[in-house]
Amino acid sequence: MTKGVKIVTIGGGSSYTPELMEGFIKRYDELPIREIWLVDIEAGKEKLEIVGTMAQRMWDASPYDVKIHMTLDRREALKDADFVTTQFRVGLLNARVKDERIPFYYGMLGQETNGAGGMFKAFRTIPIILQIVEDMKELCPNAWLVNFTNPSGMVTEAVVRYGKWDRVMGLCNVPVMATMTEPKALGVEKEDLIYKFAGLNHFHWHKVADDKGNDITYKVIDAMFDKDAGLPKNIHDIPFYREQLEQMGMIPCGYHRYYYREEEMLTHGLEEYNGVGTRAQQVKETEAELFELYKDPNLDHKPEQLQKRGGAYYSDAACETIAAIYGNKDTQIVVSTKNNGAVPDLPADCVVEVTAYVGAQGARNVAFGELPTAEKGWLQVMKAMELLTIEAAVTGDYGTALQAFTINPLIRSGETAIKIMNELFIAHKKHLPQFAETIARLEAEGVTVKDEIAKDLD
Repeated sequence: MTKGVKIVTIGGGSSYTPELMEGFIKRYDELPIREIWLVDIEAGKEKLEIVGTMAQRMWDASPYDVKIHMTLDRREALKDADFVTTQFRVGLLNARVKDERIPFYYGMLGQETNGAGGMFKAFRTIPIILQIVEDMKELCPNAWLVNFTNPSGMVTEAVVRYGKWDRVMGLCNVPVMATMTEPKALGVEKEDLIYKFAGLNHFHWHKVADDKGNDITYKVIDAMFDKDAGLPKNIHDIPFYREQLEQMGMIPCGYHRYYYREEEMLTHGLEEYNGVGTRAQQVKETEAELFELYKDPNLDHKPEQLQKRGGAYYSDAACETIAAIYGNKDTQIVVSTKNNGAVPDLPADCVVEVTAYVGAQGARNVAFGELPTAEKGWLQVMKAMELLTIEAAVTGDYGTALQAFTINPLIRSGETAIKIMNELFIAHKKHLPQFAETIARLEAEGVTVKDEIAKDLD
């Protein structure tokens, strides 16, 4: 008789946790969980209590005897874990508000994982994920780390490159949404299609074939211009240019709108910035509604309102990945993992987001082949930006951060970029200890946050 699986979720007080529980309950027959530990920090204690209590209600309403533990002690939770999932946000949603509003103040894109905001999210997150890895080496050296903390690709790359930990996969809900909505648009079942993804997290492309192996990517492109494109809730729906998609013969992910339609996406973002508030401000309202629902002692299932969050369907990716590893299922899943030649346009040792067969030994990548000229160029620039961002997050070197800013396609280089970067350093001071010397210098120079809302946030 097996002892059952121990799962630890870091960032357990997240509004996404009920979706994760739903995914585990659905898969209990193939993933016999014994206990789940939800870990959070002091600032998230109240939300952890609310979500943890609801999670226990969800299990109690199921036929399965699973115990939910809630703790602020990460090391206590990690001991002898089989799987560790990470879904935390350093600085909570206020940090995301700063990431979005400070660039918008200067007329540049403010977004959670793209542009200047995404890079500062990486600066805050990577040191923490590396601390978690060090704890795992000591307390659960055989565990798998399943990360969906954004920016997921960069966080996964940091774990592999600087944490020297290969038992890791990064996940994203965007490929899941594509494979759920595109078959409906074609009037077929998901099982009738063969998918192949390649690129980076929030910067991938995919091709589609029918069950006979015939490429039908162009049919999907046609359907995209008639029906739901399967966008996450956090991306404004501006159509791609049909001619561009037909030329590349691939389907970009929703986040490519920030690059292929930068002008329009920036205009929309600035309208929200000056009106209803940025996406983070809207999410804070949605989260407040969700946590009020979660408090209901009669609620023992995932509420429909959770679909309003940008990360819908994370559970399908996370729970299926864990079940595939545990059961050695060789399930086809899109993951961020070491390239190993699947995308020949990038080095073999860097992390890419690709279709892979996932089993007990991890991911066996499906080779995608060389990308077309334009997409190859985009990909190499973006990976260079990612590697510089990760290096800056680890070293705290200002010059490396500036190089990353300069190469990022969504940041116009020059004095305005310097102002944005310097203000973000000041705004996130308490979460960037590796940049302490830089921040002290900027404070001495009188740098302050100019956006009135971001300035007043803790």
